[in-house]
Amino acid sequence: MVSGDVEPFPPLQTDHLSKDKRGNGKNGTVRRRKSSGLGAELPGDTSVPAFATLGSPPATPTEPTREKSGRRSKRRSVWRALSKYKRICMRHTWVFPLTLVVIILSLYLVKPSPKNPISAALFLSYPLPRAPGSDPAEPIQYGKGARDFAFVGFYTIVFSFTREFLMQRFIRPIAIRCGIKNRAKQARFMEQFYTAMYFAVYGPFGLYVMSRTPIWYFNTTAMYEGFPHKTHEAIFKAYYLLQASYWAQQMLVLLLGLEKPRKDFKEFVAHHIITLTLIWCSYRFHFTYMGLAIYITMDISDFFLATSKILNYLDSPITGPYFFVFMCVWGYLRHYVNLRVLYSILTEFKTVGPYELNWETQQYKCWISQIITFALLAALQAVNLFWWFLICRIAYRFIRYSTADDDRSEYEESDTEETTEKKGDKKSAKKTPNGKANGNDVANGTPKVFLNGEEISTPDKPTSGSDTGSIGSRIRDRKKTQQ
Repeated sequence: MVSGDVEPFPPLQTDHLSKDKRGNGKNGTVRRRKSSGLGAELPGDTSVPAFATLGSPPATPTEPTREKSGRRSKRRSVWRALSKYKRICMRHTWVFPLTLVVIILSLYLVKPSPKNPISAALFLSYPLPRAPGSDPAEPIQYGKGARDFAFVGFYTIVFSFTREFLMQRFIRPIAIRCGIKNRAKQARFMEQFYTAMYFAVYGPFGLYVMSRTPIWYFNTTAMYEGFPHKTHEAIFKAYYLLQASYWAQQMLVLLLGLEKPRKDFKEFVAHHIITLTLIWCSYRFHFTYMGLAIYITMDISDFFLATSKILNYLDSPITGPYFFVFMCVWGYLRHYVNLRVLYSILTEFKTVGPYELNWETQQYKCWISQIITFALLAALQAVNLFWWFLICRIAYRFIRYSTADDDRSEYEESDTEETTEKKGDKKSAKKTPNGKANGNDVANGTPKVFLNGEEISTPDKPTSGSDTGSIGSRIRDRKKTQQ
């Protein structure tokens, strides 16, 4: 076969060639193609971007995308603000209760009137109208009801703010100025200073309220005369409910762990539970005269206890005589007066005034209330006797060893002492490495290896003495030892 008779490639467009052959049928030559199909749109996936356009900026976002990004930015800003507020509250513990107080006051100021439900939290509720023909100079009497819980709850928040604010902004600088550098001792000083400030106000306030009642001065018979005592004047009711707020706030301090637990933590919690139970039962079942007397015995004795501890923290020279005064006040109020009240429950509770159970007339002075009242006050007296034992032991140690330290408190090292010890450890670590082999110390060009602060002995290098002689002499000595 001749090579010229065979075409190297098959014809691309047979139709075009056939037309050319028809037009040029003389010699049968093939015309060159005038165009090709490359200019047309290529089949397949043509939506893939080219390499040159991969780095180009994205298309302009649509309106829904902008709305989502705006919402996300708002959520992030709110979350950041809340996180910042949380950090501030953790650092300054008075900020959160202050925020609650401001919110409650703002809600009341929206419509300041007795019809506003927030008014029950700010002011006393249930004022009673005067009886016809009564003396207008007599104070208005107030009843009792469920709205009083709002009053106690709000002032519990107020006491939380005042406690933390006074301790951090007022009492801590006093402790530092007095030379108390230990953090734990500062905390105890601040707690006792605030306690002394509170009872310095409410101790005399309670005596004034008692002077306006028939039970002055701890008249146990008047506690049962004219029972039930369902109404009181404003100053009596305010004192009673504010005291309830204080003890509720103290219970929150224990539950939230704002104070470091002491060795008598269980007894302290039991004391607070008994106190709150007595407050509620005495207010609900109209034994408020008895509750007023117990309030005063606790307030005045706690004032002398707190001030005695403050003098001890300051190493005052009058700590000893003042502690003796405190013991006399504590023994008289917490034991003598309270035991008198307990004795009156056994003798006068049944004989003075009505003695029956009547829910309609709110007559609750009966056999079951007698048992409950005696049991609660006896439990409170048991806790007081336990603390009296600790007080007597402190007094014995003070007389015997001239120390009046409180066994219940446990102090920790201050930050200054810890930083000083850390600096000392770092200096000693630089001189003698601990726990790691190190070659920082060099003697005569040869590094020394230490382990746990002691130099390691090696076969070719003694631990003691200076390295003398040449390298060759040391090699010969090593060969002799090996032989």
